[in-house]
Amino acid sequence: MYRYVCKTMLRRLFLSKKVSYQARLFSGNFRYLEVLNNENNVAIVTMKRAPVNTLNSELLSEISSVLTNLDETKCSGMVLTSFSDKVFSSGLDFNEMYESRPATIRTLVSTILEVIIKLYGSPFPTVAVITGHAPSGGCVLSLCCEYRIMVQNFQIGLNVVKLGYSTPLSIVQLMVNTIGHRNAELALTSGRLFTTNEALRVGLIDEIAKDRASAFDKANDFLNQFKVIPPIARHFTKQSMRRALLQVSFRYQL
Repeated sequence: MYRYVCKTMLRRLFLSKKVSYQARLFSGNFRYLEVLNNENNVAIVTMKRAPVNTLNSELLSEISSVLTNLDETKCSGMVLTSFSDKVFSSGLDFNEMYESRPATIRTLVSTILEVIIKLYGSPFPTVAVITGHAPSGGCVLSLCCEYRIMVQNFQIGLNVVKLGYSTPLSIVQLMVNTIGHRNAELALTSGRLFTTNEALRVGLIDEIAKDRASAFDKANDFLNQFKVIPPIARHFTKQSMRRALLQVSFRYQL
């Protein structure tokens, strides 16, 4: 009886410390992110920079910080999504770029690269639950995730040429790896935005959902399959598939 009581007390103490540790991990003072950890140790990372999750230096820094924390704490997976049911992310905050000094712009570009490298090369499985339009940088964030689930009746794509910008080589290669050279060339040179059905057809997304709840159900189904897969074996296989882009394009070009 004494041994049973001691074991019970120790177990409760361990669980209380574990819970408080997780609470500390995900209770950072984020201004533009909400991070929750579900019962399967999957982090739900929600962008909440109203109105359209424009990617400024602060939001990107917060995403980078979260990715580092999730890597260090060996999370089982991550879902990246938006607070909005209309927009996933509208892309980079060009106002910040125009109004900033050269040193600030260099920092912003460095942070963008940091997020892309960490997200694309993350050791844990990642899912983008796209609950709205995802042009430009919003599309790039989703492309860095392993699996993309998009709610119907929205658009996604890299339309930067329509804004007067060329697409960086590393992002071109990311698009080529996802939808093939010919589809990528046609899409990037015209700044095409794909409807949900078109995106599924070319492989830009992996599944269509009727609403947010359905999208999260599909995300859970995708992540649950890895419960029986040794994480180290999975991680090294993923790195083998993504090594070329991680070591060359992303390291030296945006």
